[in-house]
Amino acid sequence: MLRRRSSGILMHITSLPSRHGIGDFGPEAYRFVDFLKAAGQNYWQLLPLNHTTAPEYSPYKCLSAFAGYPLLISPDLLHQDGWLTKRDLSDPPAFPAGKVNYDRVSSYKEELLDAAFARFTNAPRPSDYSGFVEEHSAWLEPYANFVALRRYFKGQLWCDWPASMRDSGSESSPSARPQSALLSSPAATGGRAPQWVERERFCQYVFYRQYLRLKKYCNESGVQVIGDVPIYVAYDSADVWSHPDLFKLTRSRKPRFVAGVPPDYFSATGQLWGNPVYDWQRLEETGFEWWMRRVKHNLLLFDFVRIDHFRGLVAYWEVPASHPNAMRGKWVPVPHDAFFRELFRQVPFAAIFVEDLGYITADVREVVARHNFPRMNVLQFAFGGDPALSPHAPHNYAENSIVYTGTHDNNTTRGWFEKDLTPDARKRLFDYLGCRWAAGDIAWELMRAALRSVAKIAIIPMQDVLNLGSEARMNLPAGKDGNWQWRMRPSRIDARLAQRLGKLTQIYGRA
Repeated sequence: MLRRRSSGILMHITSLPSRHGIGDFGPEAYRFVDFLKAAGQNYWQLLPLNHTTAPEYSPYKCLSAFAGYPLLISPDLLHQDGWLTKRDLSDPPAFPAGKVNYDRVSSYKEELLDAAFARFTNAPRPSDYSGFVEEHSAWLEPYANFVALRRYFKGQLWCDWPASMRDSGSESSPSARPQSALLSSPAATGGRAPQWVERERFCQYVFYRQYLRLKKYCNESGVQVIGDVPIYVAYDSADVWSHPDLFKLTRSRKPRFVAGVPPDYFSATGQLWGNPVYDWQRLEETGFEWWMRRVKHNLLLFDFVRIDHFRGLVAYWEVPASHPNAMRGKWVPVPHDAFFRELFRQVPFAAIFVEDLGYITADVREVVARHNFPRMNVLQFAFGGDPALSPHAPHNYAENSIVYTGTHDNNTTRGWFEKDLTPDARKRLFDYLGCRWAAGDIAWELMRAALRSVAKIAIIPMQDVLNLGSEARMNLPAGKDGNWQWRMRPSRIDARLAQRLGKLTQIYGRA
């Protein structure tokens, strides 16, 4: 239950400015926290921080539900800690200022991480390193071994590895722990595999060291961090490799079914995400142990956690893996009563809110109401039909809710106004706001509508604060190109912008 009127900004780490081609945990992140504080904001909402890869580079499709994304590690902070030299950082490539070129950034930063790891191996271990490795061993060891094997097999899907290695991640496999002959025998790879494993441990140690320092600075500045938990994991992940019994796989460990959603606002053929679906019967037999560890892990990292696609914890859309789109799937129920009973037994006051957008049925609404989960409202969704009846129109909000002008999946508000609104929807918008507004004004007017609503928390995408158009859209669901690339240009935030946002925040009692 939300108690305090407050507000915050949705801005992923990758979208921060940086001379290293992608936003990271370095100086610009601290500058952004200072901006949030000056603007009277209480929350910084992030997208998932997990380790993602080519070709999509989607933060919702990751190599691990626990491991952090090494590209978010700050080279500047590595230099401060003595693991990189000035010479290492003296000549970065010329990266585009307004977007992330993931392939180029990956090549550049992997070289820097190799250099940092080389210095790490030739120096005494930090005093807290062994404690980190031991504390996180349940996910860190399978992840480090999986990434090392993936490197050895040059990115080949793990289901196509030799059976001894394909099956060695499973805790139920006779060959589990040690993982495989490859990783336990330095001679098999010329001594490289053990180093690869240790390198991944090192990268995760640095990732969490840098992130938790940043979070501490946020909290000391009066800013709480909202994290995002994707409901699914990628097939090509340490989670599926090490826990194949928790997913609906074939005997050769390929997906029998994949996840998605039926036709919706974003796609006439539905969205086929391709993630393997959970075997909820098996999960229940284990006491939902993997999911409990995952939720607890995220609640240690973040002050508040958003569960993406929450309806999939009540019933999920299951599509045979052979189907070309998501139209011919079916809804499959989840043992949600047992799941949430166990969750709140282990974490009695879990700071969770739910993404309950899309096709929401009575059973989902009942679970949300029963557990008093704060839910989401999106202003851009309020004008497709009659606003009087829309749950996304401010007069229909419950106090125990979170309002967004748009999410990472929406166009920016200015882009939505200029390119997505039909003439009828635009008229409904103007009638609702009580005035006709130009494209240059609409983002801040929707921000005003969100901030003055009764919803306890209002979250504004940074693109709307900056009044940017479609070129700054973060993600187009079912879109193939250009997603997750937007970056804020340097010097776009200043005292004047903080003052303007802070004044609006204060007027509506959210500062």
